[in-house]
Amino acid sequence: MATTIEKGYQDFIEVKSNGDIIPINGVNSRTPYDHQKSAMEALDRINKEKAFSTLVVLPTGGGKTYTASTWLLKNAINAKKKILWIAHRQMLLEQAAESFQKFAYAEVIPSISSFCFRIVSGSSNHDSTIDIDPKDNLLIISKDSLGRNLNRIDKWLEGENEVYFVIDEAHHSTAKTYRKVIDHVKSKVANVKLIGLTATPFRTAEDEQGLLGKIFTDGLYKDNTVAHGDVGIAYKVDLKELISKQILARPIFESYYTDQEYGQHLGVDAWESIQHLDVLPEKLAKQMEESAVRNKLIVETYKAKQHEYRKTILFAVNVGHAIQLKTVFKKAGIEADYVVSSIKDMGTGVNRSPKDNELVLEKYRNGNLQVLINVNILTEGVDLPQTQTVFLARPTVSTILMTQMVGRALRGTLAGGTESAYIVSFIDNWDENIAWVSPESVFNGSNEFRETKYDKFKRDLRLIAISKIEEFATILDDAVDTSELENIPFLKRIPIGMYAFTYLEENGMDHAYQVMVYDSTQEAYKNLMESLPELFDSFKAENEYLPNELLEAMEEQCRDTFFCGTMIPPYEKRDVINVLKYYAQYDAAPQFYTFDEVDRKKLDLTSIAKYIWDEDLGTRKKAEYLESLWNSTDDNIMKIFFTRKTYFLKQVDIEVMKIAHGIEPEANNVIPGKKSLEKLPLDKIREINPEYEKELRQQAFEQSKDEDGNYCCANCKMKSSSKVYFQVDHIIPMNEGGTSVPENLQILCRKCNGIKGDNH
Repeated sequence: MATTIEKGYQDFIEVKSNGDIIPINGVNSRTPYDHQKSAMEALDRINKEKAFSTLVVLPTGGGKTYTASTWLLKNAINAKKKILWIAHRQMLLEQAAESFQKFAYAEVIPSISSFCFRIVSGSSNHDSTIDIDPKDNLLIISKDSLGRNLNRIDKWLEGENEVYFVIDEAHHSTAKTYRKVIDHVKSKVANVKLIGLTATPFRTAEDEQGLLGKIFTDGLYKDNTVAHGDVGIAYKVDLKELISKQILARPIFESYYTDQEYGQHLGVDAWESIQHLDVLPEKLAKQMEESAVRNKLIVETYKAKQHEYRKTILFAVNVGHAIQLKTVFKKAGIEADYVVSSIKDMGTGVNRSPKDNELVLEKYRNGNLQVLINVNILTEGVDLPQTQTVFLARPTVSTILMTQMVGRALRGTLAGGTESAYIVSFIDNWDENIAWVSPESVFNGSNEFRETKYDKFKRDLRLIAISKIEEFATILDDAVDTSELENIPFLKRIPIGMYAFTYLEENGMDHAYQVMVYDSTQEAYKNLMESLPELFDSFKAENEYLPNELLEAMEEQCRDTFFCGTMIPPYEKRDVINVLKYYAQYDAAPQFYTFDEVDRKKLDLTSIAKYIWDEDLGTRKKAEYLESLWNSTDDNIMKIFFTRKTYFLKQVDIEVMKIAHGIEPEANNVIPGKKSLEKLPLDKIREINPEYEKELRQQAFEQSKDEDGNYCCANCKMKSSSKVYFQVDHIIPMNEGGTSVPENLQILCRKCNGIKGDNH
């Protein structure tokens, strides 16, 4: 006899990741602004097409999500058409769902009694792709979840003749996964209505314009007819226009100099952590956190103008810094508290949960806090009206983060905010030339499609100067032999251009990168870029995010194939890896930019040194001459490029020494033993004579060609016109007496070479 077991627990829970949205009775009290109405009207006109693909460009604070969700409720949900909304960050997914719920008024969706929504991502708080139900009307899903499980939406799309498809942060839509998703949806549905939302459509002018133009093809002519070709934009408004209309507050910039010095002699890892990841090394962050002088300046600055600054959000360096500042504010009689994304074993005895954070935010909203200190949590997505001021007590190299921080105070009077907003920066002395973003730059040329010639020139100079940091650090380090670098003409050490690009890390954060290209590496990079399709094919690298082991193997192949021979300055391994990461996402080589506007002759230290030598300038006249060069150039190119006068003077002295004495041999009383190069492996030969190693590799490839000019694996006879499928191998292994001579070298495909290696 079966026994019924009583469940002593609830067998379901309520979740926020899916559900039914019931129309709200009454009238929506929020009236769209003129620019939002114009954007919706533009979409109305484009919506007359059976299918379209267009962009809506609104700046941070312009209400992109509100505008799109309100329009879609009326035009898609009310018409019982499905909506697919994708983004690359979980927070953006939740913001979209909240907007549809908040503005689902009966007056907008009178034809339906309810509609189903679902949020899908890798988060445990959201549903999985397996949960997608054909009955879902609104599917809000992360790019990666959908990209890895495309077939999971086939039943959801089945039978649909028309689908509305929204890509949030659409400037990322040229990435491979986005394009794969777009193509898949278009293959399943006859009429796809694609809307891209973005604040920054073009980060690098023509290059990304061209990529986006292949996806977003439909815009509006001035006569309101639909235009096809170029980059299709239904509507665009810039930041300055919204400020002039008081939708956004007018920024007032203030700067205070702390006189604190940081970053002396940064190592390469620390500099990279800042420049490419926007993460301050722990030691540096600790210094800033514990600087009593700096913290006192921040608090006294607020106290002196608290009646003007009023409610202020302060961005701190780290959690310890937030705690320190709260203490100093409290001693000064100012109500302050902090919110943080997380605290893990800090030894502070403090534990802040999301509920604790919300209580602090409520105190701030109610006016019980004057200053809200935060770390990594209030950059976007939190409603904090009447914030008058932002204190920037942490530096950043991220334009996106700076835009988000500044945006916390930009709500204008028409949006329930303030007429003006104070943006207060605390500026430290940094010995290294870090490309910190200034808050003013957020407003300079905001959302303009092209930068001016002068802006490009300034950017070029800044990036060239950044490229010199490692060289500077190396020359200062007496333990490193820099004679090869110093012996080449100085102009050869100035980049001729750069590959500049942005890609997404797997955590959803933007990663901006520049690869400096010199005379020595120009040809190698050109060959690499042309061979990227074959390289990825040879490694069967198809995913958008490649594992580190695969990236390392691919970089090693690039090194042996393209970067052989003498290269001074040399190529950097990390540069190639970042190029590979970009290609993995976009299936396209990054854009190359030349530094045509930079007058390299002004930086020709060889000519400057020759003038000093030929004119026989004494100590005083030489000092006066160099001082005039340092201060007199109209474009300030010397200071921008060299950063420090001491670096400039040292480099001039090195050039003068070359003319005066040539290369002085070092005394050595040890007669070393000798070993033939042919008894060394190729990687060792590279260290001693890179040109000979290059010659050996070239001969190995040349002697492997067949009558059609294809390279041929000596074992399996696989053929290809590209070198990236093959590796140079010793016919008789070196541990069996083989030597590195042309007669003992062959090429094998990587598979055969791997098998041979396993057998020895």
